[in-house]
Amino acid sequence: MIKLQNIGPDEWEIWKHQRLAALANAPYAFSSKLADWENASEQRWRDRLSICGGYQVVASLEDTIVGMAGGILLDEPETAELVSMWVSPSARGRGVGDALVAAVEEWAYGSGATTIKLSVVEDNHSARKLYLRNGFVDIEIESGDMEVNGERVMVKRKQ
Repeated sequence: MIKLQNIGPDEWEIWKHQRLAALANAPYAFSSKLADWENASEQRWRDRLSICGGYQVVASLEDTIVGMAGGILLDEPETAELVSMWVSPSARGRGVGDALVAAVEEWAYGSGATTIKLSVVEDNHSARKLYLRNGFVDIEIESGDMEVNGERVMVKRKQ
């Protein structure tokens, strides 16, 4: 059974462990790099978890944390962004990604957002399948392109 836990600044060590694992496992998937965070102070981690309009959630299987995701309310009206999504390779294919997406979606809509957007690396086919399966669609950027810097932007609008 998948257990979800919202976390904040006081659980910074949980987020740190997951974030460093994510950056080491999938450096191509994040704008931050492992070197940016591996020696970060406790205060920097706490600050990351204190972002105004932010939400963080971790997922556990059998009392082991195996994934993470976050949400941020954007300046764009009624829009949130799904960020920091990662599932441990050992837990992939077990519904963890779907549970994390659903948790961020519930938070976003509960916070007044009607649109959730995200960026995903074009070649990350597993992540793209996850997002498509959860109702996200590709959008065209202002430039007319479907991707920017090798990332595809996807959105989901509240039904």
